[in-house]
Amino acid sequence: MKAMILSAGRGERLRPLTDHTPKPLLKAGKYRLIEYLIQSLVKAGFTELVINTAHLAEQFPEALGDGSQFGANINYSPEQEGGLETAGGIINALNLLGDEPFLIVNGDIWTDFPFNQFTDFSLSTDTLAHLVMVNNPEHNLQGDFSLSSGKVQRSEQQRYTYSGIGIYHPKLFSTHKAQRLALKPILLKAIEQQQISGQLYRGEWSDIGTADRLEELNKKLSA
Repeated sequence: MKAMILSAGRGERLRPLTDHTPKPLLKAGKYRLIEYLIQSLVKAGFTELVINTAHLAEQFPEALGDGSQFGANINYSPEQEGGLETAGGIINALNLLGDEPFLIVNGDIWTDFPFNQFTDFSLSTDTLAHLVMVNNPEHNLQGDFSLSSGKVQRSEQQRYTYSGIGIYHPKLFSTHKAQRLALKPILLKAIEQQQISGQLYRGEWSDIGTADRLEELNKKLSA
């Protein structure tokens, strides 16, 4: 299975740090944020990686090369300045991801999620995506979606936050073109049709969306 790390965002809330460095290339502790993800993915057996780029795109191959230093093969999926948003970026990279389900990981998270859970993962025939949910952080106390019997729901009952980790089938995007396009409306439509499964992960997970969260993670990893 191939894996794609979403890395094209501008990182507005992390300015001025992201004025000169893409958010996934910011360091926390010893490594860049994206390097932690690459190392975890390779350790779990995901060695065919796709990284989409837009803001300061040239810095990614300069820092990561072709992936050989990590034991991986990295293909880059360039986007126009400003990016294509999440769904648009995935659709733009489908030619690199192929016809089989693939793993998506947000490039601005830090987690100890065991990606080897997905090494031999298969979506059921009526499922177009499988999302990893986490307990709601302080900045998203209302959560995103609920879970019921292994299915992602829009219920107002106990809601969880989408972690930015998921398995996606390319069929989920089959009716859309590569243009600036958000992911949530596509997910909501599939959720209504009971086509999204999910699981709750209670381990370490952080969305590094602000300078304070980056510094908190840096202190944690440097301790």
